[in-house]
Amino acid sequence: MTFKQTLSDELKQLAGFQSDQPRTVALSTDGGIEIFVDFTAVDSMSCSVREIRLDVPSIDSQDFDTLKAWAERLSDRITYLMENIGPLEFDPDGKKVLIRSTPPDKSDDETRFYEVLLQTNPSGSFSLRRFKSSNGQPGRQPVDIQVTHEVLSKLVSDLVDTAPVA
Repeated sequence: MTFKQTLSDELKQLAGFQSDQPRTVALSTDGGIEIFVDFTAVDSMSCSVREIRLDVPSIDSQDFDTLKAWAERLSDRITYLMENIGPLEFDPDGKKVLIRSTPPDKSDDETRFYEVLLQTNPSGSFSLRRFKSSNGQPGRQPVDIQVTHEVLSKLVSDLVDTAPVA
């Protein structure tokens, strides 16, 4: 069974789930990529996700340019979220790339944005989250990513399809 079929089956089983404590669904690809989706709510058509993580072992042995290329592929391909995303910060020494919404979603009293962290160590990882910051208040707070089942499936597929291979 493919990871997309497994995700679809998990969404059906989780229908009606809602909790402040996320439930993690783990998926695997034939290429060795591990996918972890932290759900906080699922209904028959949509879901709320706290975070999506990928472990991509093949990236561990790659150079920083491979990581940058992954960031570019992700940003070019994932154009269907609330905001477009693009690489923002590069750390060649730490082998990390930070991707964020470009531009973020701004209202009168808050700003919301997606944040992706790509890094090569320890086993090559990817993390997608959404945050908000309120005007006049320091810091930021995580908020759930709300998508339909179809968009989640496409997103996870795009994350896997753009990942570097050994």
